[in-house]
Amino acid sequence: MLLLYFFLTCFPIIFLFKLKKSLPPWDTEVKLLSLWFGKDVSFSSVTKFIKTSSSLCYFTSKMSLKKMSLTSKVDNFEEEVVEEGAAMSILDLPELVLESILERLPPASLCSMAGVCSSLRSRCITDHFWEKHMKNKWGRIIGPVAYREWQWLIALRKDSSHLKQWRPKGLMRIFSIVRPSWWIKPKVDDCSKQSSLPRESIMSWFLALETGRFCFPAQVYNREIPWQNGHVGFMLSCYDAELCYDQRTDTFQARYPPHGRRAVAIENNVPWERIRAPPVDTSPHDLHISDCLNELRPGDHIEIQWRRNKEFPYGWWYGVVGHLASCDGNENYCRCHNSDTVVLEFNQYALGSRWRHTTIDRKEHREEGNEGDGFYGGIRKLGSVEEISTWKRLWPAEILE
Repeated sequence: MLLLYFFLTCFPIIFLFKLKKSLPPWDTEVKLLSLWFGKDVSFSSVTKFIKTSSSLCYFTSKMSLKKMSLTSKVDNFEEEVVEEGAAMSILDLPELVLESILERLPPASLCSMAGVCSSLRSRCITDHFWEKHMKNKWGRIIGPVAYREWQWLIALRKDSSHLKQWRPKGLMRIFSIVRPSWWIKPKVDDCSKQSSLPRESIMSWFLALETGRFCFPAQVYNREIPWQNGHVGFMLSCYDAELCYDQRTDTFQARYPPHGRRAVAIENNVPWERIRAPPVDTSPHDLHISDCLNELRPGDHIEIQWRRNKEFPYGWWYGVVGHLASCDGNENYCRCHNSDTVVLEFNQYALGSRWRHTTIDRKEHREEGNEGDGFYGGIRKLGSVEEISTWKRLWPAEILE
């Protein structure tokens, strides 16, 4: 009787101890992942966990286990049978855990993961993971015009016969690649056959921009430094250009459209802060339709089209709405907003400069000017604090003549 009592008391303890020893080491690691993603932790912790595995694709099991089937009450999934000496794939992680890992990867690492095997590749190239990277890095300078050109190039790419007739030198070929060699380490096992990315994918567009193989339309602030080149009209201005990214210098090459009979102008090493997406969908050779003239009041910040002569494309000048000569600027008595004449001031120029101010007709505004002072075109009112602060940040240290 005493022996039976001892057996019934000790057997559960021995059984639980044996069961604990039989669990593979990744059981603890999976639990740790659950704890990690339940709290705010750094991405480096997750990356370190993956890198400590025997390879990028496997977590090695040190224990010998002939057959076992585990069921998780939390995630409600069944583990595959693990044979002796076998390994657990990273794909066996819970879906939410794996997705959280991939969402935290930077573009280079996400591209590397896409080269591991076909299953990871199908996940890593989806737009879901690349939308955030595209917005964070390129969203500020890529606008609808650039997107339309990308779609146009994709359409041309689909028709190979049409593509052969277009730009035979291939200056702007569509970038289609499985995994860039400068991002992928050769030691990573390639478990899938190489094939090109879907042309319509955001990843394909991101890589085309990143490698400089897709040049996109945008605008460049302060095209030239006036006291170096004498082109005063380019100060506090913004001109259309074709931008090409240089990954080595983290800057851009800008190709400006030809001015009259002049050749295409090229500027290198253009920094990010001097680039913006075109705020309006108007060609630099067309007059912008001014739909804000009735709203303009003294103190409003504006941009106005300006070009040297009729053969030049328009750029955008920054200015403010001023008071009429008959107004003393007193807000209590100012009636400038009721007048058909609107005064535009460009305070970056000296008082005696021919570009210090100009006037336009509020009701019948068209392109106005002459060959000496240039031609003023359409007007857009600035309502964004960010736009106004950008112009103030670019304000010249010296008043221009």
